[in-house]
Amino acid sequence: MAKEHSFDITAKVDVQLFKNAINLVDREVANRYDFKGTSYEVNYKEKEKALVLVASSDNKLDALKDIVIDKLLKQGLSSKVLDELRVEDASGGTRKATYKVVDYIESKEAKKITADIKNMKLKVNAQIEGDSIRVKAKNIDDLQKVMKMIREGEWDAPLKFENMR
Repeated sequence: MAKEHSFDITAKVDVQLFKNAINLVDREVANRYDFKGTSYEVNYKEKEKALVLVASSDNKLDALKDIVIDKLLKQGLSSKVLDELRVEDASGGTRKATYKVVDYIESKEAKKITADIKNMKLKVNAQIEGDSIRVKAKNIDDLQKVMKMIREGEWDAPLKFENMR
């Protein structure tokens, strides 16, 4: 009997890389000319899985978000890790943006991924297991075709491949 190969599709975020990116944001903003003399705040709440950005105006808030995304990308994380929840006025005439850190695949999207894999008409088995999707096949080439299809698709979650066996 041939050996069966598998891999997992997940959306887990490496927390240490995320924290490194946030620390780099703090350092860069402190040295930027356009932020001199203005108040800003970058606050990562690990328990709530939220990132709060506070700046003196909408323009500064947008610039701060661009810096955050740039640093995330340089750390090898996807920009889809952040999902904007709300932008609101904060105390002292500042603006506050709250982002949710996405580290899971929503069930609706997981069902769509498994349906797309099944529609490929390959001899693979995809099933949802908790917060990941396990894809199994006897032929490793079929698994690589599935990976290619997933990479080329547009997904809401920052998908990663793990546990290739």
